[in-house]
Amino acid sequence: MLLYITGEGYFNMNDTYLELWVKTKYMLEKSVGQKTFNEFFNPITKIAKIENDTVFMLTPNNFVKNRIDKLFLNKINDYINKEATNSLRFKFITEEEVANVHMNRVNTQTINNMQTIRNGNLNQTYTFDNFVTGRNNRLASTIAIQVADQPGVFANPLYIFGDVGLGKTHLMQSIGNYIVDNDHSKKVLYVKTENFVEDYVNLLRSKQIEKFNEKYRDIDILLCDDIQFLSKKNQSQQEFFKLFEKLHADNKQIVITSDRPTTELKDIMTRLTSRFSWGLVADINAPDLEHRIEILKKKLTTHSIQGEEFPHEVLELIAKNFTSSVRELEGALNRVIFYKTMLNEELTVENAYEALKPLLKGKEMNKDLNKTTDVDKLFDVVCGYYNISRTDIISNSRKRAVVYPRQVAMYLMRILYEIPFKKIGSFFNNRDHSTVINSCEKITFGIKNEDSIKRDVENIKSKVEK
Repeated sequence: MLLYITGEGYFNMNDTYLELWVKTKYMLEKSVGQKTFNEFFNPITKIAKIENDTVFMLTPNNFVKNRIDKLFLNKINDYINKEATNSLRFKFITEEEVANVHMNRVNTQTINNMQTIRNGNLNQTYTFDNFVTGRNNRLASTIAIQVADQPGVFANPLYIFGDVGLGKTHLMQSIGNYIVDNDHSKKVLYVKTENFVEDYVNLLRSKQIEKFNEKYRDIDILLCDDIQFLSKKNQSQQEFFKLFEKLHADNKQIVITSDRPTTELKDIMTRLTSRFSWGLVADINAPDLEHRIEILKKKLTTHSIQGEEFPHEVLELIAKNFTSSVRELEGALNRVIFYKTMLNEELTVENAYEALKPLLKGKEMNKDLNKTTDVDKLFDVVCGYYNISRTDIISNSRKRAVVYPRQVAMYLMRILYEIPFKKIGSFFNNRDHSTVINSCEKITFGIKNEDSIKRDVENIKSKVEK
């Protein structure tokens, strides 16, 4: 029997949601093991409220809630997306959190106001749940979760950098939303740097600087986006420096994003940029092919068209041709969905190609998904460069003179042709994909830290591309 909390106790709600939770628990019991199930999921039997397609589940304590959020929430909501007819999702909350938002009674009005509790310019759609993690952003995502779980303690400040459209803002606001979800009393403020500068200039001119201080200093979490726009804004830099010093001294969490590392920030005073590196610095790179496909699959869960209606070949077509940013990828997906919906045509590679034509001006469209890459030429160039044979490079030899060229060849196959790791392994005497991943990571590290490796890779790449 589904229960709803009021000041007087519990009363019945629609049994449909109870049945769904029971099914979910049954799935979890089979997949997580009996001990984990008994500790985390068996005690959860009450629902505080269903609001805006979100089911708020009551957990016995913060430990259980945090473990579910970190380890199982994506799994639960992925399962719900398959079982529910509407776009439903679960969130977990403790009774202590209910008290923290001054709710002596949890009723319809207060639950409806949960959206206003999430203040500070946060976009509630930016969550860790719908942030797709891959090799390009795994470190940044892991650090962000730890910062959200221990604000002001784990890494302060957190500085995230990367090109436009790769998810920096999503990850930053996920931190804010996670903190608010776990403690409604926390004051979180998300601000774009241009707006910070505008606030400061306008309130300074109107002699209302106390309003500026009230807005920016009386907070627990500062999320400042695109800090590079402080460039040449000397007075605003001074004010941001004072704000940074105040919040940091009070152990208030600061998260900053930029399109470049701290060492490449131009026309911003050194004493400020140096402080950006006090905590942790994390970069986000462009997603590889597999990651782009996973992002598309995740985006499909928010559309009326379900994943099973979307042929993998169409997803791969989009992922192969829109590589610069997640925004570009999502725009291409939306175009294909719109095309299918408006014309009510079967979703095929050819139809998707027609839909994407306007977005592909200046791009060379890769329509042939079965086109084999010229790995033979790559092998010839690498073997000639290092004066070894192809037999040597695909052998099991552990000699440095063979292992290093082999790793370079694997790395270049990956970045030049975006061949899956498993497929690359097949070219090297069926090596395991984990070996290929390890080789690619070693060369990636080497390029950043050893000039000789960087020079080798650039020389070979230029020969292959001739």
